[in-house]
Amino acid sequence: MTGPDIITFGCRLNTFESEIMRGHAGKAGLKDAIIFNTCAVTAEATRQARQAIRKAKKERPEARIIVTGCAAQTETERFESMPEVSRVLGNEEKLRPSSWRIDTNLPRVAVSDIMTVREAQPPMIDRLTARTRAFVQVQNGCDHRCTFCIIPFGRGNSRSVPAAMAVEQVRRLVAEGHQEVVLSGVDLTSWGADLEGQPKLGALLSAILKSVPDLKRLRISSIDSIEADDELIDVITGDSRVMPHLHLSLQSGDNMILKRMKRRHSREHSIAFCQTLRAKRKDMAFGADIIAGFPTETDAMFENSLRIVDECGLTFLHVFPYSARPGTPAARMPAIAGDVIKWRAAALREKGEARMRAFLSQQIGTIRAVLIETPSTGRTEQFAMARFQQAMTPGAIIKARVTAAQFSHLDMSLAA
Repeated sequence: MTGPDIITFGCRLNTFESEIMRGHAGKAGLKDAIIFNTCAVTAEATRQARQAIRKAKKERPEARIIVTGCAAQTETERFESMPEVSRVLGNEEKLRPSSWRIDTNLPRVAVSDIMTVREAQPPMIDRLTARTRAFVQVQNGCDHRCTFCIIPFGRGNSRSVPAAMAVEQVRRLVAEGHQEVVLSGVDLTSWGADLEGQPKLGALLSAILKSVPDLKRLRISSIDSIEADDELIDVITGDSRVMPHLHLSLQSGDNMILKRMKRRHSREHSIAFCQTLRAKRKDMAFGADIIAGFPTETDAMFENSLRIVDECGLTFLHVFPYSARPGTPAARMPAIAGDVIKWRAAALREKGEARMRAFLSQQIGTIRAVLIETPSTGRTEQFAMARFQQAMTPGAIIKARVTAAQFSHLDMSLAA
């Protein structure tokens, strides 16, 4: 008997929650099962999950297939109808120990109304299996309704993990040997809005850094820059333990498209935000999500998205060809031809690759602190991939010199 195996798709939140499920399933004695923790951000993400489920059942016909995550929450019937699937669990149900009991009387489908959930207090975990970088969920859900996004219907409304609980989770992970922690959430910069006193994300970072002095490196995942408070900016630019890398939920570089997306920032704000942080901390590196081919996007509007890559000085691009999600307002807007979307996504990726090559070339000769993830790879402070010829110890942070820049990574050698 084997298992349970957990196959995780999508965001860092899912990675954290997979560890919670691993603990619940293990304590329940669940065996010979494969758990799929799905993503719903695009139609392609759902397609990949369904494909992986079919493949897994062919390879292990005796295994029980349990499907959960955002796609299971938003497209329950699609997974319920798959003969390969034994159970479907919603995003709230997957975090409950009772969902993982070995009990033939449990319902095949357990997916409740996620919009009724009001608190975010995930169980504590001690370690993330097979990972040197630890993800910590401090926020879940989203109160905004961007016209292209299905995620609020998979995650519910915004809710925050209390600061004391978040600090304790970080402390436990650091005590177990994790030297880098990444704070994660669906709408991370909305953290605190539902808590007493409505604290801001900057206050949470300050509390973690003060309360966990043994934490070597702290990162924050994707943020909405329009919600970044002054203390957050001060901590990011003023504390060396906070890594100089931010991923922005940009989505477009054109103001009209941003309005049609129901985003709250402008292209001018995004450019100014990057300039402000880079002026305060010279080694800041930025990534961003950008959607190619949003409905009504003209050639001129798309050019604004291409231009903002240079104007913001972006390095790490996540390019998403627009994917209509049923039930969202954008799905009812005039669509762009598929071949045009494909071309625009390719052009954005080419721009991103050029920016990445330039960024990596600038690192040659510098000395970087690298968190070792595998015996031959790691990540610098700015999240650049580093490769070594000699074997390294995963989990260690070492000083290394950049000897060469390749297409997507840095060649490194131990600093003298």
